Amino acid sequence: MDNMEILNAILRTDFKPFVRKVFAEVSAGDDYMDNWHVDVICDEIMNMVEGKNNKLIVNIPPRYMKSIICSVALPAFLMGHRPETNVICVSYNDNLAEKFASDCRRVMLSPWYWELFPGTKLEVSRRSVADFETTKGGGRMSTSIGGTLTGRGADWIIIDDPLKPADAMSDVQREKVNDWYGSTLCSRLNDKTTGKTMLIM
Repeated sequence: MDNMEILNAILRTDFKPFVRKVFAEVSAGDDYMDNWHVDVICDEIMNMVEGKNNKLIVNIPPRYMKSIICSVALPAFLMGHRPETNVICVSYNDNLAEKFASDCRRVMLSPWYWELFPGTKLEVSRRSVADFETTKGGGRMSTSIGGTLTGRGADWIIIDDPLKPADAMSDVQREKVNDWYGSTLCSRLNDKTTGKTMLIM
């Protein structure tokens, strides 16, 4: 194998190098600063991918790459390996949800991603930012807290910042998020025994 084939093999199988490649794609001009917390998050995510656990909470301060890792890189990585995978991603408002969705779609439309995962292509008729699908029936849907999910199911649910900072100390807002999760979101898993749920905040 030549050097490019070796690099592609690493990116295809090792989640952390894939995250670094995604960071370079969506954060052009910013320097990647490695740290132990990236290893921990990536290791815990791979435990989920390998079926060792189905739930994960990531609590970490802002600007520590948690959204790039979990809301951008992870759905692309999952669909790269299994293009039939369905992911629902939730954030506290539509603008934030759209930003993460746009970055993920950008990754999946990049030439280097196609080279890594030639079996994963986006369906031409379903490439909207908030709801795009693969040609194999998988996809990534993004919504905000309180959004409609009627008729939609997921293999993975990723909840990224369900509360904006100004609402974090509000009993009413916290209860609103908890009620929507209990009444709507948690019932969206396709398989309750193997489905994955991740909370990042």
